[in-house]
Amino acid sequence: MMKIIGPDYLVFGVDDVEGCRQFLLDYGLQEESNHYYSALDGTGIVLRERNDASLPAAIESGSQLRETVYGVADEVTLENIATELRKDREVSVDDDGVLHCFDDMGFALGFRITQRKAISLTAEKVNAPGDEYCRPINHTGASERMSAQPRSLSHVVYFVPDAARAEAFYSRLGFVCTDRFTHVGPFLRPGGTLDHHTLFLIQAPPFMTGIEHFTFHLGGPTELMMAGTRFIQKGYQSFWGPGRHQLGSNWFWYFNSPFGCHIEYDADMDLHDDDWKPRESMPGADNSQYFLLTSREKWAPGPDDAHA
Repeated sequence: MMKIIGPDYLVFGVDDVEGCRQFLLDYGLQEESNHYYSALDGTGIVLRERNDASLPAAIESGSQLRETVYGVADEVTLENIATELRKDREVSVDDDGVLHCFDDMGFALGFRITQRKAISLTAEKVNAPGDEYCRPINHTGASERMSAQPRSLSHVVYFVPDAARAEAFYSRLGFVCTDRFTHVGPFLRPGGTLDHHTLFLIQAPPFMTGIEHFTFHLGGPTELMMAGTRFIQKGYQSFWGPGRHQLGSNWFWYFNSPFGCHIEYDADMDLHDDDWKPRESMPGADNSQYFLLTSREKWAPGPDDAHA
């Protein structure tokens, strides 16, 4: 079994490094050395100048995503990946032990033994009639000072010209379909995680080939709402959300970004094992979310709102 856990980091080649740097800091990532911006578990984003000679070749569409580097559980998985990929493509290994190649759609891929850090953090607790109390007595459910930091790089979404061929490639590496949008593409879960998906493929014209969005997990829906609200207060533009998806059940809030794609906060994604039977839905608003909210400025009722 190939125990691919999920993306350890994404590499971007951008025109405005300083603007992207400030965006990631405002989003909630931490700045480390060598242009690396991390979530609490160490997964994150690498920023480079677009013309940096160390970057893999760019996709013809001009996508600023230059490489997706997956973390794997062990050396055996890394060796199995190399063996499988060398059947029909060039594979190289750099001085840091990262295996590099290109997938069938032209995306640069890397694989390494994961360097994620174990984190021990409480999730959001909910008190509900009929269930045992989950939040301790005299503990408030939210506060203006509560942390809402990205915990882990969740997933990446690609526009691809041939979703079936792209799915076949990732199936060779142990990715399985958890759910599917008809005529659009699959949500894919690799063998080393129970997350509903770490990759979603969207059928699109060739000129659109590239990244649609990437996202990080937060600790729950209240953290997501708090992080998104703070992001808007810093001047960033909401694109879609907040809401809750149907496939995957994850809460979402998408924003425009300077990376030529969207960025998302997500929380409370479904977990699945090999007993799960994939669902298939037609694409469209009715099947994309259970509900969708619209953010507005803070407001409170006053005397002018009273009705006779």
